Amino acid sequence: MKPTNEFTWRRHYDSVRKRSLMLAEPLSSEDCGAQSMPDASPVKWHLAHTTWFFETFILEPMETQFAPFHPAFRVLFNSYYNGIGERHPRAQRGLLTRPSLDEVRAYRANVDQRIARLLADRADNEALATLIELGLQHEQQHQELILTDVKHMLAQSVLYPAYSSAPPPAPAVPPAAGWVDVGGALTEIGHEGDGFCFDNELPRHRQFVQPFALAARLVTNGEYLEFIDAGGYRDPALWLSEGWDQVCALSLAHPLYWRRDAHGSWQEFTLHGMVPLAPDLPAVHLSLYEANAYAHWRGARLPTEAEWELAGRAADSGLHQMFGHCWQWTSSSYAPYPGYATAPGALGEYNGKFMLNQYVLRGSSSATPPGHARASYRNFFPAGARWQFTGIRLAK
Repeated sequence: MKPTNEFTWRRHYDSVRKRSLMLAEPLSSEDCGAQSMPDASPVKWHLAHTTWFFETFILEPMETQFAPFHPAFRVLFNSYYNGIGERHPRAQRGLLTRPSLDEVRAYRANVDQRIARLLADRADNEALATLIELGLQHEQQHQELILTDVKHMLAQSVLYPAYSSAPPPAPAVPPAAGWVDVGGALTEIGHEGDGFCFDNELPRHRQFVQPFALAARLVTNGEYLEFIDAGGYRDPALWLSEGWDQVCALSLAHPLYWRRDAHGSWQEFTLHGMVPLAPDLPAVHLSLYEANAYAHWRGARLPTEAEWELAGRAADSGLHQMFGHCWQWTSSSYAPYPGYATAPGALGEYNGKFMLNQYVLRGSSSATPPGHARASYRNFFPAGARWQFTGIRLAK
């Protein structure tokens, strides 16, 4: 539910905005300006872009005598909104040595002060409330991207520096393996209720699901290592054609952040640095191609998003690790639901124009901000993406 007065709005707004700055605290200015690949963005850019969102979509149309903090920021920190105008090339965000990190922080402070004044005057304005909630949800998405992008950036150094100085949490004993049978149903899929959702979760619609079984937990590192040891990366019969092309082109032989040490033991790079591979933890940073090949090798398959949502809504179903560990690949292409319509204006570019050549993931990951997950949430990435916290839940 949306907050209902200025005080609760301010508290909600401040909490989300401060968390973004907190995520940058362990990093140097150099860390915050680096871009490790075109799909990732510098932390400094994330901090500025999420602020640009509030300035562009809220302050510009609603603030009396609006003036931009800096006119060039409209181009520098526009991500993909063609309706807004020009954009700095995505692959060149790491070249933006100016503005400095301190200037970006000043930009955030300025916009926050102006949003606070707007809330003081118009806290009961429904259009303002809707836009601020969207802006905060958008910022939470970028908070997860900050962690995934930082991890990829730090992994490029042979120093394998840790993002967090705290020791990694001790791995818990995984839930028992097994299958949970789910009866077929003519069910409804999509968001319901009064809480926030993105437009790609709508409209809620009927869909028939055949009886199926879903794995009780996620695939572990130890189980994925069995696939590697069995020659999974050397058997083209297990792979989708484009997946095998990627294996060959990139000489893939293991998940993204796995390495062997000088003694031949497996290690994994984490936000806590390089650590011994924990066999009981869920296997993460796997592409759809890797997930599908593993499922094929196990004589299973990946669930559809309708199957995942039907099972994910059930209470006390015997399913574990549905949320908070890793995003789980489905076999469903990212496409509009029946009756979907994009919003008017530039905000209509938020989700709809990406509904091509991508696959849906469900659940949430260890990097997902608290309160940002729900059963109807549709995450999406290209089939070859590996730098996100993506893993495997089997179906049959």
